[in-house]
Amino acid sequence: MSQRIEIYDVTLRDGAQGPNIKFSADDQLRVVRELDRFGVAYIEGGQPGSNPKAAELFIRTRDLDLTNAKMAAFGSTRNPKSAPEDDANIKALLSAETEVVTIFAKSSPTHAKEILRVSLDENLKIIEDSVAYLRSQNRRVFVDAEHFFDGYAEDSSYALAALETASRAGAEVLILCDTNGGRLPWEVAETIRAVRKRLPAAQLGIHAHNDCGCGVANSITAVAEGVVHIQGTINGYGERTGNANLCTIIPDVQLKMGVPLVTPEQLATLNRLSHLVAELANMTPRDSDPFVGRDAFTHKGGMHADAVRKLKHSYEHIDPGHVGSSTHIAVSEVAGRSSLLQKAAELGIQLERDGKETRAILQRVKELENEGYEFEGADASLELIMRKATGAYRRFFTVQGFRVSVEQQGKNGEPSVSEATLKLTLPDGLLMHTAAEGHGPVDALNNALRKALEGTYPELRDVHLEDYKVRILDAQAATSAKTRVLIESSDSDLTWDTVGVSENIISASYQALVDSIEYKLLRSRGPVE
Repeated sequence: MSQRIEIYDVTLRDGAQGPNIKFSADDQLRVVRELDRFGVAYIEGGQPGSNPKAAELFIRTRDLDLTNAKMAAFGSTRNPKSAPEDDANIKALLSAETEVVTIFAKSSPTHAKEILRVSLDENLKIIEDSVAYLRSQNRRVFVDAEHFFDGYAEDSSYALAALETASRAGAEVLILCDTNGGRLPWEVAETIRAVRKRLPAAQLGIHAHNDCGCGVANSITAVAEGVVHIQGTINGYGERTGNANLCTIIPDVQLKMGVPLVTPEQLATLNRLSHLVAELANMTPRDSDPFVGRDAFTHKGGMHADAVRKLKHSYEHIDPGHVGSSTHIAVSEVAGRSSLLQKAAELGIQLERDGKETRAILQRVKELENEGYEFEGADASLELIMRKATGAYRRFFTVQGFRVSVEQQGKNGEPSVSEATLKLTLPDGLLMHTAAEGHGPVDALNNALRKALEGTYPELRDVHLEDYKVRILDAQAATSAKTRVLIESSDSDLTWDTVGVSENIISASYQALVDSIEYKLLRSRGPVE
C-alpha cells in the first residue's frame, strides 16, 4: 500500500444504467463538478461511441477547470472486422479528447468465443491492437478485463494471458472486473495474488458489482491485496443490484485501513455528496446505508442512547463528523429519559433530567406512539411537542375547521376534482375563509392552507413537499384501519419531517401538514414575538 490508491468513479456510466436513474445533461455536469471537488482521481463520463449524451458531456467538460479529477472516455476494443484506425468506437474515444481512455476487453474464453464470436488468439490480437493504437495516439489506456474473475475460474491461463497482452501493449492499469458480481472475497483475494505473482510490476484495479452483496467487501479485499485503483459508484447505483458503493468503500479504506484517498476535509462532505447525487439521479436516499444513511448513527434504545451520551464511541464505530453525518437519537416507546434529554439537546431545547416537563413529554410521546404515531422519522413533530410542553412555542394560526370534497366527473375514468374549503384565525383575530382545488384531496387541503397563510407569512412560499408516505397500521380493521402519514418538507436550507395519525387519511394528512407549516414558522420567526 505504499503506492497512492486512486478512486475512479463510474456513476455517470455504470451508475446511470441502474433502474430509474435519470441524469439530465446539466445534472451530469453538476456531478462532475462535485466529484472533482470531493477529490476523486478519475470520472468516467460514459461511452461516446454509443451515447450522444456522453459525447456532449465530454465537449462541455473541456471548459471546466477540474482541480482533482481527470475525465475518462469508455468504450470497447476494436471490432473484429475493423483495424483500430478505422474502427468507429475507437474514433469516438479519440474524439472525446480525454487524456485517459478506458476500454473493456474479453478475458473469459467463453465470452470471447460465444459473445465476441472470435477465436481465443484473435481476441488477444484485438486487445493488443486496440491498446497499442490508443497509446500511439498519446492516450493513457486503462483496460477493464471484463468478467475477469469468472474467466480466471474457467481458464486461469487464458485470463492471465489477456492481462499480459494488454500490459505488453502499453495499458497503464489493468482492472479486474467481477462483472456478474458473483464472486466472494476469498476468491477475489486468491485470484489477485495469482495475478500479482504473474505480473508483479502491473498496476491493478478492481471493478466489483453487488449481485451477491459483496461489492464493497470484494473491493476492500482487493485493496488489502495491493490494488491501487478502485472503481465504483456513488450510493452503489448501477445495473441489476448495483455497483460497489464508493460511499462505503472510501471511508472504510481511509478510516479503517488508514489509506488516504481524499483529504479529511473532503471526506467530511461525503454525506452531502451522497444526498446530492441521489437528488440529481431522482432517487430516494437509503436511510440504512452505512456512513451516509439517515439511520447510520441513529440510536433508538434508551440504554444505547444513554451510553452514547456518556461515551460516543460506545455505540458508534467512528465519529460521524468524519463523513459529514451526525448522531441522531430516535425518541420512541422503547426510549428512556436519557434518549429524550439527548434528543432535546440535539434540537436546542434544554430539559432537566427529573423535571416535570421531561416526564410530561416522555409520557405524551409514549401515549401517542401507542396510538400509532412514530417520531423516529418525524423530528419536526417531536420538536413541536417539546416546545409546547416547555412554553417555547407560539401559535401562528388556529384552524376553525375544514371540508374536503372529491367529485368524479364522467364515467370513463376522467380525473376527479378535489376541493378543500378551510376557515382559520390569525393572531390578530382576522378570519380567513379560503377554498382551493388540487390533484387529490391532500393537495387541495395543502393549497387551501397556503392560500390562507401566505399573505401573512410569505416565507411559506419557499416550502416544498418532498415526500408523502402512507402506512396502514392495523390492516385487519379493513376500511376503518388507522393510517399514519409521514410528510417530508423542505426549503432552501433544511429538510424536516412531520407525522399524523387517524382513521381518516385526510385528517392524518392534515395533522402532518399543519405541523410542517408550524415548524417552518417557528424556525423563521422564533417562539416569541
